[in-house]
Amino acid sequence: MKKTLALLLACLGNFASAAEPNLPPDDIVAKVLRTNPTVQAADSQINVEEANRNRLEAGPYEWNVRLGGQQRKTTPSSSPEQQFNEWNAALERPIRMPGKSSLDAELGAAGVSLAETVRGDALHETSRNLLKSWFLWLKESAAASQWSEQVALLEKQAKATQRRQQLGDAARLEAVLSEGALAQAEAQLTQARVRQRTAAEDLRRRYPGLPLTEPASIAEPAPVGRNENEWIALILEHSHELGIARGEVQRSQIVAGRSSRDRMPDPTFGVHVSRERAGEEQVVGAYISIPLPGGARRATADATLAQAAAAGRREDATLQKITAEAASLYQSASAAQATWQSGRSAAERLSRAADMTARAYQLGEGSQNDLLAARRLANEAQLAARLLQLDALELRYRLMLDAHQLWDLD
Repeated sequence: MKKTLALLLACLGNFASAAEPNLPPDDIVAKVLRTNPTVQAADSQINVEEANRNRLEAGPYEWNVRLGGQQRKTTPSSSPEQQFNEWNAALERPIRMPGKSSLDAELGAAGVSLAETVRGDALHETSRNLLKSWFLWLKESAAASQWSEQVALLEKQAKATQRRQQLGDAARLEAVLSEGALAQAEAQLTQARVRQRTAAEDLRRRYPGLPLTEPASIAEPAPVGRNENEWIALILEHSHELGIARGEVQRSQIVAGRSSRDRMPDPTFGVHVSRERAGEEQVVGAYISIPLPGGARRATADATLAQAAAAGRREDATLQKITAEAASLYQSASAAQATWQSGRSAAERLSRAADMTARAYQLGEGSQNDLLAARRLANEAQLAARLLQLDALELRYRLMLDAHQLWDLD
């Protein structure tokens, strides 16, 4: 029973890992993304905002001690001059007016929430860049593989042409043309391999620990599934960029409310004691100090209200931008599958045409030029079909990523 259960779990695990093919393992992706310097910097910024929240909750309201000393000299007309050493001390503290403390706590909490959203955005943007770099490497690998197959085919054809020339069944020109086509293909293969190594090195440098194993095959792209409105709603629901804009609106509104409260200054309460006339008089008292508000406080409050209004307009612009980008991404992902199917059909037809031309050439019909042209067209169509297939996969994964249906690490 245990063996059966283990086998079932293994099968389920294999099915889950194969659910989204041509991608690196999810656990490794999660580790690579969380250790990315940009994401870690955003993590540190959360600590900054948490400390800032504590500062706002405590406020700048500290106890203040004042100490003073003086010497009093009296010159009464009927007695000799007298001198007295005197001192005074005071303990005072500003008092936060009602309503300000709760707003400061809200402002601190809003800062932490915004930093967490920024961290999510950093994680998401890093995921986007990883996906883009990964598929760039896959495309360069597919191109190198296609040109490798073309070189092998042209090498075989060149050897066959040389053999026919030796037997007197082909002209020297045909051998030269065959060798020239092979040399061109080898040059393309060399360039493709350089681009492949460059893309792989970029992945290794930017995302250390990511396994770069070329897939045995390219999966067939699946349909996007949902309709446009459903995808847009999902993307908007999980958009960190929109969350940042909304967080800025919330924080600016709290700042505006706090600045409005600051139009009424905080009073300072204190107690003081003094010793006068060398101790003949002991004075104990209390006092309150209230700043008189001026135009600067009113102007600051007006400025924060304007900033809150501007943040609201930026939120509207961000919503419009993300909606348009999501719609464009959906349209591209939806059309990519049909485009790939057309490209695959063209590649299959041109490959059959090249095979038919090769058989005709072997039977003495047609020319070397016709065969080379057919091989070139078939190779171009096969390479285009591979790239279109990877484009379709990438666009679908990008749609899923933006909707948090892929690599959701928040």
